[in-house]
Amino acid sequence: MNLFNTTIAQKNKSRPPIWFMRQAGRYHSHYQTLPKKYSFIELCKKPELTFEATMGPIRDFDFDAAILFSDLLFPLEAMGMGLTYDEGPKLGWHLLNTSDIKKLAGGAGGAAALEFQAEALRLLRARITHDKGLIGFVGGPLTLFCYAVEGTHSGSLASAKRGLVDGRFSGFIEKLTELLAENMVIQAKAGADCIAVFDTCAGEFDPETYSNAIIPSFKPVLDYFKSRCPAVPIIYYSKGTGPQHWKALDKLSITCLGIDWRHNLANVLSDYSGKWAIQGNINPDWLLLPQKELDEKLRNTFYHVKTLPAEKRSGWVCGLGHGVLQKTPEANVKYFIKLTRELFSE
Repeated sequence: MNLFNTTIAQKNKSRPPIWFMRQAGRYHSHYQTLPKKYSFIELCKKPELTFEATMGPIRDFDFDAAILFSDLLFPLEAMGMGLTYDEGPKLGWHLLNTSDIKKLAGGAGGAAALEFQAEALRLLRARITHDKGLIGFVGGPLTLFCYAVEGTHSGSLASAKRGLVDGRFSGFIEKLTELLAENMVIQAKAGADCIAVFDTCAGEFDPETYSNAIIPSFKPVLDYFKSRCPAVPIIYYSKGTGPQHWKALDKLSITCLGIDWRHNLANVLSDYSGKWAIQGNINPDWLLLPQKELDEKLRNTFYHVKTLPAEKRSGWVCGLGHGVLQKTPEANVKYFIKLTRELFSE
């Protein structure tokens, strides 16, 4: 099962495609030069700069796919919440009570404010070589709600959890659904081979809540998108979740499940590869280790994957269980890619 295109499938044969979340980021010397000249907003909203940020890791590390350099909070800005970046994102206001829902803009037309992403993707599609995939992305509805309420996706998320029952979540989702789905559509129409949906807050909610409240709010987004772009695959990454959460995903039209490093990769491939492609899941901390230790850990993990029948790993997309960490040595990124290709091309 290939998430990018037939050319990559033919090229890879037995080895998996490789890309990392945050592969364009602060660990990379190429990226470090850009914020010295431009603001983060400029890097995201000026298509030529977005192109440059996106393509840096493709040139330097030869990943198999480029992922749009952007930020998952821009739909909240399009909804009227304001957004600035000063040592991290800051919204102009938060959803503190149900009356705040009235201040939100919504509807498919709001996605026009995100056209800068489509312009960047068109540049990338026109210039990226045919043997590379191109990935668009958005934040999941739950994660966007947590940011709208809390201003963060970490901590206890107590107010966001209350929001699931006090009316804020349902009101927010009503405003968000078509806007977010249309955001995904414009990315796909601009040339993205697939769309990644990141739900970094998902594991903070118990499986029952996830199944009964969160997944039903996500399904209309995917149904809208699939009605417009039926052939475009969806990657869904939900940090901190596990099999009890994943049971609920049968209701969704996703192609690939992104898993974090808390799970045994070979076991997940063995158990779930018939249902979805699997993305992940090397621990990002491993890339901070001396290269000898990194080598040992990767070889051990990949040994168990290689012992699986070929059909069990045919849909595997190799990557990290979350994004590249800021202090990661570039040499370790290069070594990861080199070793993976060597081991799975044998």
